[in-house]
Amino acid sequence: MTDQRVVVVTGGGTGIGAATARLLRASGHDVVISGRRPEPLHRIAEETGALACPADTADPDAVHRLVETTMAQYGRIDGLVVNAGVGRGGGVGDLSDEDWDLVLRTNLTGPFLLMRAALPHLLQAHGSVVAVSSVSALLNGVGNAAYAASKAALLQLCRSLCVDYGPQGLRANVVCPSWVRTEMADRRMTRFADDAGLTIDEVDEAYEEATRLLPAQRPGDPREVAEAISWLLSSAASFVNGAVLTVDGGATALDPGTIPFEFHVTRRDVKH
Repeated sequence: MTDQRVVVVTGGGTGIGAATARLLRASGHDVVISGRRPEPLHRIAEETGALACPADTADPDAVHRLVETTMAQYGRIDGLVVNAGVGRGGGVGDLSDEDWDLVLRTNLTGPFLLMRAALPHLLQAHGSVVAVSSVSALLNGVGNAAYAASKAALLQLCRSLCVDYGPQGLRANVVCPSWVRTEMADRRMTRFADDAGLTIDEVDEAYEEATRLLPAQRPGDPREVAEAISWLLSSAASFVNGAVLTVDGGATALDPGTIPFEFHVTRRDVKH
């Protein structure tokens, strides 16, 4: 890729996508941000100078308009950050057809459609794709069937780009965040706080409770994930392809089976 890149960021109006747009624009790159809601996109566009292009990437026609708009404005696509996502809780026996379809359509079909539409331009630019997956692609949790399945499939979809198109100069890598303070995570923490009966600063307290056993003992900041994404897009990561980078405060390094031995354990004298 050239030093000044053209990068399309989905889910660019909030959270990790917005942080990525801010960071890339501050570094001098041209950025197109996409998402289903125009209002947050336009706020980030006004703040950063990114080009807002509202689109539901699960809609093939909207995907083609997004790619065509980017090419008309900038003439190339060097990078693609596949970040848009939704979640719906529930185990296999609890999920409705509608919730399953929404999660898979947004988190997997949408990225596939956009990758396919942008692929010729990415190949021409010897470009780079970064998919924002989740530690849920690697470790599962209770009531997380649709989201975990979609993020695991997204991980492998992105790595297939590496295998199939790496010989033509395309790089494709994956970041897997754990809890990061975003609007979507805030909503989940609000529900958790209500269920747990937390009463002080409910969202902050919920994050503290949810991350207290992690090595970092805090949620991530969207900027921290954006830094990893920016690096993977850059020429500094030119030999990194098909990688799965956990940006998780150590969550996936921790063996849950050791937790009872590491926290609040007092040594007892043994009598012989």
